[in-house]
Amino acid sequence: MIGTYKRWKYGQVDIKLALTMAATAIIGVQIGVQIQKYILNHWGNAGSNLYVSVVFVIILILVGGYVSYDAKKLATGGSDTGAETPKLAQKMQKINLPPMMNFPVAKVRISAWITIPVGLATGMLAATIAVGGFIGVPGMIYVIGASAVVASATELGIAFCMGAWGSIQWGLSGLIDIRLTLLILATSLIGVQLGALGTTYVKDYMIKVVMAATMLIVSISRGSKIPGYLADLGLRSPLDPQTAEILNQVSFWSLVAALGTAGLIITFAMIKGISADRKSKRAEEALMHG
Repeated sequence: MIGTYKRWKYGQVDIKLALTMAATAIIGVQIGVQIQKYILNHWGNAGSNLYVSVVFVIILILVGGYVSYDAKKLATGGSDTGAETPKLAQKMQKINLPPMMNFPVAKVRISAWITIPVGLATGMLAATIAVGGFIGVPGMIYVIGASAVVASATELGIAFCMGAWGSIQWGLSGLIDIRLTLLILATSLIGVQLGALGTTYVKDYMIKVVMAATMLIVSISRGSKIPGYLADLGLRSPLDPQTAEILNQVSFWSLVAALGTAGLIITFAMIKGISADRKSKRAEEALMHG
């Protein structure tokens, strides 16, 4: 909620798009919750861990790989911003299937029916692995046609709506640790302030670079846990202690690398953007006082 408000003040959040997507995302959350409960009831925590990790790896590699390809293409193609509308989104916007909706901040006019599958997938993924943005943000960029800045900001509003609904569902099942939630939330509020400032100065394609790097490195973290979960379910022979320890270390340090890489990229890009902005303002002032 705070992140949405902060970036709304910078003119980056499309409230209408967020509410439209959230309406179907909540349905997706409900479907995802039921899938998770079914797996928990039949295969326990080991089955749930395996399911989450496999979904994580598949989504992160597919989406992260494409976003990486797109970011590289924009960075080497002479684009200053990387904000051109993707070809798939252009085709989707040409589909004249009522009701048609105008999203002013995203500067998009598209059929409401196009937003439904994106919203459903976002909600299902959020309920499954708690990171619906891995589908929601790329979906808004490549299917709907929003810029990376608007998509990442609008996703915060969607996350607030579907997160509140999903939290109620999981809370009624006794699966939320309130103390841990509040601890992480307290420190995340600092990151929200920095992130909102950073996106004001960071170019659109750099956001895609951060997204891709994070997704691909995190996929290694989750993928290294899969052999252990398979062993827990008796689907493979038990891991020897040395192999299990190596895989645990790979999982932990690749997660640290993902956080560190994303932080460094966005920090350097932000510093570069702020520096360029200040030089531009000084040049304008010099011309005015000519």
